[in-house]
Order: sequence, then structure tokens, then C-alpha cells
Amino acid sequence: MSAGAAAERAARLAYGRLVAILAARTRDVAAAEDALAEAFHAALRRWPETGVPDNPEAWLVTAARRQHGHARRHAQVRAAAEPTLRLLLAEEAPEMTEIPDRRLQLLMVCAHPAIAPEAQAPLMLQAVLGLDAARIAACFLTSPAAMSQRLVRAKARIRDAGIGFALPGPAELPPRLEAVMSAIYAAFGTGWADLLAEGAGGQGLTEEAIWLGRLLVALLPEAPEPKGLLALMLYAETRRGARRDAAGGFVPLSAQDPALWSRPLLAEAEALLRAAARAGTLGRFQLEAAIQSVHVEARLTGADRAEALLGLYDLLARLSPTAGVLVARAAALAEAGQPASALRELDGMAGPLANYQPWWAARAHALERSGAVEAAREARRRAAGLTEDAAVRAWLLARCGGGSPR
Repeated sequence: MSAGAAAERAARLAYGRLVAILAARTRDVAAAEDALAEAFHAALRRWPETGVPDNPEAWLVTAARRQHGHARRHAQVRAAAEPTLRLLLAEEAPEMTEIPDRRLQLLMVCAHPAIAPEAQAPLMLQAVLGLDAARIAACFLTSPAAMSQRLVRAKARIRDAGIGFALPGPAELPPRLEAVMSAIYAAFGTGWADLLAEGAGGQGLTEEAIWLGRLLVALLPEAPEPKGLLALMLYAETRRGARRDAAGGFVPLSAQDPALWSRPLLAEAEALLRAAARAGTLGRFQLEAAIQSVHVEARLTGADRAEALLGLYDLLARLSPTAGVLVARAAALAEAGQPASALRELDGMAGPLANYQPWWAARAHALERSGAVEAAREARRRAAGLTEDAAVRAWLLARCGGGSPR
């Protein structure tokens, strides 16, 4: 493997783990990221000459710690130079198999109540999973500049408040859990979109999100919502092989071949959902997973489950009335034979969602169901122009007779 490929692989698969390891001692996420960036630069200079080390991640951790030590010495010459040098000299190059995985700890730090709630999930996506501010901003429907400022303030808060790196106690865990699960699912969604649009580019991120979901389930075996989250991600993963045809074209769920679905993953998702339901406490992720389960059942049996889906979306909209959920509920209304109601719902949220692709796609669906064929075509063209997935764009345009998106 070339030096560049090895560095890219380490960045894609281990960025969050490395930041967590580095920040665990200093409690300074921004400094850990800076030191790691320097370590990657050093790797790209050194590895082509010396060869890729046997353990690239351990090499990066050691280089980043040295870089962080240098930065501290420059900032605190008299006070910190000697202790920092002693610390560095005392360290051996770590073996990654011996380094505890601290990503979950870092996730919990980012969800600390001292951090502004609106910054918690974005901070996790950047600090633990390595997403840049622009991609995170897209997840939360805000501008990259505003998101960058939010992230800078949150990192400063961790450093200045001296927030400790430790798993919170049982009483502190539930308030942080929602933000942690939201970040994991946002990471999965981002990786999934990349995967569909670019091939294998998002695979590392989706695998990382599923791994963190499994870790949460193991950590909290009695809690239903982590099981719901993991089930939700596995339902999507189950269908990965069926969402593109041999030519790379987009295949909607209603046209997918269930024989291409992963039955072991599907069975695991169903078992998780049943286990979560036994707790008798309804949550957002359980509901979203239940919606996926009904979709799967409808596809496998051919049964009309539109009313059941609408009922689940009604519950979900009461519990978690996000833009994505409300738009999806409107689409479910149209599918259940209520296109006029769907259009009223969509019109009521039109302003802030003028550039939100799912809003235009749902509007096209509702217009089509109401018989407004030409208006549906126009809405579908707008939806096609707003998606970054070329296959989805081609599918949408094919459904409206071609033409350029507006």
C-alpha cells in the first residue's frame, strides 16, 4: 500500500479514535485535531522515504503527541517544557490493540450538559468521526460559517471548563444519550449518502456508525433506544445491495428485489426491534426502525401498509417533529390517499425548506397523487436539481420526462 493510501485509510477508519486518544489526556479537542493534522502531514513527508510503518495509527499517535508537546512548549516555555518532555520521554510507541477505545468517552464528553445542546451532535461528528464543518452544516440545515463558529465555541468550552474524559455515571447517562445517538445516526446518514453517490467512499463512516451503535447496545443492555438506533441502521444496511441496478441506476424500495437483501442483517434488525419493544417505552429510533420494518413487510408480502405507516409517522411527528420527519409524514399522507392534506402540510412548512430536496420530492408525490401531473413534473425537476446523487437525479428526471433540473 502506498504512503498516501495508508494515510487516507487511517484518516477514514481511525480519525475519531485517534482524536479521542489524544484528547483524553489534554481535554483539548481542538489541540488534538491540530496535532493530528500535523502528524498526517509528517506521515505524507516521511512514509514515502522510510516506508509505511507496521502500525500506521500508532505512528500517528506518537507523532501527534510529540507535535502537541512542541506546541505546549512554545506556549508555556518555562512552566511546561520540562514536565512535557518528561512525559514524552516516558511514553513508548503505543500498540493500537492495547489502546482502549475512547470514542464512546469522547462522545459522552461532547454531550456534556455544559456544552450547548445545539452544538453537541455537530461536535461529535467532527471530533469523533472527522466530518468537516460543511458536511455537518448540511446535516443540520445551517450554513458552514455558522456551524464552524458553533464548533469552535464548543471546543473552547471543553478546554476552558476542564470537562473530564470519563463515562458518566448511571444518573448522568440518559440525558446525554439522545445527543450521542443523534450524532451516530447523522454519521450513518452522511456515510450512506456518500456511499450511494460515490461508490465505496462512505463505507468507513457507515461501518463506524454501526460499530458505535453496537457499542452503545453493549454498554446499555437494558435501554431500548440504542437497540432501536442499531436496528434502524441495520435495516438500511440490509438493502444496500439492492439500491443500485447493474448499471448503477437508482432503485427505489418499491422496486427492489428482496432476494438481494441481507437476510442475516434483516433478522438481526427485527430481533433488536422486538427486544426494544419489550421495554414498553416508545422512542424516536424505535419508531423509525418500526417504519422500516413495515416497509420491509410490505415489500415481502405485497400487502398495502400505507395506513400503518401513516400511524407510525403520526406518533413520530409528535415525538420528534423535525423537518425530515414532517416531510416524510406528508409523503405518507399522500400514499394513504390524502394528497390534499399532504399538500396543505407541505405548504405550511414551505419557507424554510425551499432548498430541501425531500420537500420537493414529497410535493411531487402528493401532486401526482392529486392528479396535478404537470405541477408534479415541475416539483420533481426541482427535486432533481437539489440532489447530489447523480443516480437519484437521473431517476427523478426520467419520471418527469427528462429535461434540465431547475
